[in-house]
Amino acid sequence: ASSSSTHRWDYDVFLSFRGEDTRNNFTSHLYKALCDKGINTFIDDSLQKGEEISKELVKAIESSMISIVIFSKNFASSTWCLNELVKIFECRSNSQQVLPIFYKVNPSEIRKQDGEFGIALAKHEKKFKDDREKVQRWRKTLTEAANLSGFPYNDGYTESEFIERVIKEISKTKSNHEPLFVAKNPVGIDIRAEAVELLLDMESNDVCMVGICGIGGIGKTTISKTVYNRIAHRFEGSCFLENVREKSKTIGGITQLQETLLSKILGDRDLKVHNVFEGINLIKKRLCNKKVLLILDDVEDSKEVEKLLGECNWFASGSRVIITTRDKRVLPTLGGVPRIYEVTKLSQCEALELFNRYAFQKSKYGEDYLELAKEIACYADGLPLALEIIGSDLCGKNIHGWKSALEKYKNIPHKDIQEILKISYDGLENIEKEIFLDIACFFKGYKKDDVANILDSCELYPDYGIEKLIDKCLITLTYDTVTWYGSLSMHDLVQQMGREIVQQESKELQQRSRIWRYNDAHKLLTGNMGSNEIRGIMLCSPEPTKIALEANVFKRMKNLKFLIGNVHIVKDLDYLPDELRFLEWHKFPLSLSSKCCLPQQLVVLKMSKSNIILENAFK
Repeated sequence: ASSSSTHRWDYDVFLSFRGEDTRNNFTSHLYKALCDKGINTFIDDSLQKGEEISKELVKAIESSMISIVIFSKNFASSTWCLNELVKIFECRSNSQQVLPIFYKVNPSEIRKQDGEFGIALAKHEKKFKDDREKVQRWRKTLTEAANLSGFPYNDGYTESEFIERVIKEISKTKSNHEPLFVAKNPVGIDIRAEAVELLLDMESNDVCMVGICGIGGIGKTTISKTVYNRIAHRFEGSCFLENVREKSKTIGGITQLQETLLSKILGDRDLKVHNVFEGINLIKKRLCNKKVLLILDDVEDSKEVEKLLGECNWFASGSRVIITTRDKRVLPTLGGVPRIYEVTKLSQCEALELFNRYAFQKSKYGEDYLELAKEIACYADGLPLALEIIGSDLCGKNIHGWKSALEKYKNIPHKDIQEILKISYDGLENIEKEIFLDIACFFKGYKKDDVANILDSCELYPDYGIEKLIDKCLITLTYDTVTWYGSLSMHDLVQQMGREIVQQESKELQQRSRIWRYNDAHKLLTGNMGSNEIRGIMLCSPEPTKIALEANVFKRMKNLKFLIGNVHIVKDLDYLPDELRFLEWHKFPLSLSSKCCLPQQLVVLKMSKSNIILENAFK
């Protein structure tokens, strides 16, 4: 974890001014108004003495988000003020803002360095004739300051009106540069944020769109917030819109998002959007000439972005758009060539550190806890959300509580983790849900082409469906380095989420669609409890096991499509369902009886090391 995730300021505002000109009038009134608005402001109450500014003042300048420089008639006569100004402009390159106030002086007088400013600088050149570079620095910095957009104050305003305008601008600037809260324990975030920044190519003046993709709870939002805090200062306006998916589904949600976007970048809190089309036009019209940073968090569908922004072809040069999503397909449909960063799970070392921070906080722990912590980190499989939730749950519990909780988590997933992961599943079409559950229950680790053949025979259109699951980050492909066959893989907690969905189908075992636990399958088959609801059964024992089954045990399972096992059946089977597509049984000890024909729609038969005579069966 690194402190670079957020830049915390000690002060909102640093006030720079010529004491004898404005301390007891305008500056004191401005200072009070800032404090009354809750704006944390630094003012140097000491009488300025000597040529050089103090170390304390340098530190205050460096740790202030905004510097307000009040140029007054005698500002340039003070070497203290000029040195302070140079330091302020040095810090300007480090994301700090400078707001000049021209108090009863004309900016052109400062820019051209005539009038009182010219007289003061001429005196300095005589005094510092052996250090002309110093005076040149002052002249250069004064010119830079005069060229900034600031607030000229003259007798046309009342002082209170003028100060109100300044406060409004400060509030807007402060709001736009307030760092987002990233995470309580941002372990492993910075290195991933740096990878996203590389994709953003910040030195380019092109418009760039980057997608941050991954399963729920992997850290997409946390990474995008970190990137926002690092680079927002480099744009004319910035906005982080969170929970786009959820808000888009509510009545008036899109217009509320449009209002938030406009008010955040333009600083106009009173701006109202009455309908989606008005919002799109306003956004295009008001923002098309601004270099902006826009982060859209948790986008489910490209239509959400189109309703929010219209076509994404209006952004000004140098703008950056970041979209966090669970679905990679969202990005290419938005035009251009999006760059995609797929979030990697935490390493074992990172996972253990994150878990320990939540589970132990400031307390120390013994070796017995450490071993369990490693087991839990392994169970969470690098998913930050799981490590945070489980670590917080176990904090303060004794060792027996830890052991009991771990056993429970292995069998019943934590509901908060389940809900977050299940969002991706809920966004699937029914056919895609069937494919996902089949893989989660039976086909994780199998070759993609083999599974596609099996599921194709079930009319599930797997070529499209499997690609959709990959794009949704629900499954991944791992490749054998020798054969380059692609095998289906998924995060352990995503697999557990899918299996839990099946568990929740019914309290009655025989009414569930898929049976994969050995004890459940054993109970179902030895009890002859089948039904037409059952789509697949896995009867795989970790130890060599013999069981006795009825010859017609599968008679009630007309819709059974997948049958996988390894146990020693001590009776011949008379019947296999006609719907069966996949039969895998390692070391099957018997022949199928002469009454039993292989199902007509069988696609894969895997019965390695089995004593089976297939002559009659193939007839």
